Amino acid sequence: MNEAQAFYGRWAGLYDVVATFPGVGSWREHAAADLDLSPGDTVVEMGCGTGANLPFLRERVGASGTVVGVDFTRGMLDRAAARVEAKGWENVHLVHGDATAPPIEGPVDAVLGSFVVGMVSEPARVVEGWCALVRPGGRIALLDATRSTDPRARPLDALFRLFVAASAPPTTRLRYPTPPWKPLDDRVTAAREPLEDRPEYAHEEFALGFVRLSSAAIE
Repeated sequence: MNEAQAFYGRWAGLYDVVATFPGVGSWREHAAADLDLSPGDTVVEMGCGTGANLPFLRERVGASGTVVGVDFTRGMLDRAAARVEAKGWENVHLVHGDATAPPIEGPVDAVLGSFVVGMVSEPARVVEGWCALVRPGGRIALLDATRSTDPRARPLDALFRLFVAASAPPTTRLRYPTPPWKPLDDRVTAAREPLEDRPEYAHEEFALGFVRLSSAAIE
């Protein structure tokens, strides 16, 4: 188990509270809607965490569809599994694996990456790989948090930076050679690049620009 897996496994309970905090569900619902899913579709969520998105995805594909959640942290998947079991969803499957090299065979109808691309070192390459899993006519969506460029958000920026530092392993440093919010900003921006030139590209911002949702169709 590496440092990141140990960190997220240890804080899975707190992460689940944050992931399901009032208001966050509306962003997740928007992301699921941007995938334009239909009953019977197959959708994969990369970095599913504790499964906060699973209800929104399962609602759209119905009992005849398939939802697959991929995550590399057992503690997160245990929380997600409890959510799936409580709902009795037989068509929601959880896979222990790395979202940067997902153990998934395509084609699938859609892929969702939620608050995950900011943690990978080569986000554009990873997102291109996700796109390759999606059938022509399917969709991909990325939901992420990053610093806001909205002037109204400046008073909240310090709180956001504190949250990023606290949620980035190992969280034992008072000073960083590179502040963790800087690579987060860069990675979220880079992850969108593979989508920007694809058909039906769309971009929305929520929470004064701290939360960003991008989606596109696959040719």
